[in-house]
Amino acid sequence: MKQSEDALAGETESCSVSQYQTRGATVVTVTGAVDALTAPMVHTVLDEALSSSPPVLVVDLLQVDFLASAGMSVLVAVREAMPVSSRFAIVADGPATSRPLTVIGVAELVELYPRLDAALDALTA
Repeated sequence: MKQSEDALAGETESCSVSQYQTRGATVVTVTGAVDALTAPMVHTVLDEALSSSPPVLVVDLLQVDFLASAGMSVLVAVREAMPVSSRFAIVADGPATSRPLTVIGVAELVELYPRLDAALDALTA
């Protein structure tokens, strides 16, 4: 899989965010805890990713071990800011991410996939 790293990234002691391009999609990978302290950094990186008007934006949360409501609010805000013609998906699996996204109802607003390759297959085919 061909990937190109992008300079957009953020990191704190409890959270890191990176971005890369692959298969015509922009993938933003988040690691660690996304809470009230780290959600603004995640939002900044996602806003920067949106500034290039990607046709597909995937947020990979597989390495997130805590997802607070502040993080979920960021995901909803980013989805709402995207052009209608763009595709947006979240990759999440497990009790720390997919469960709260489903319980709160975010999974009804965005496409949710358990694996990155599944999201890329569906969105870039």
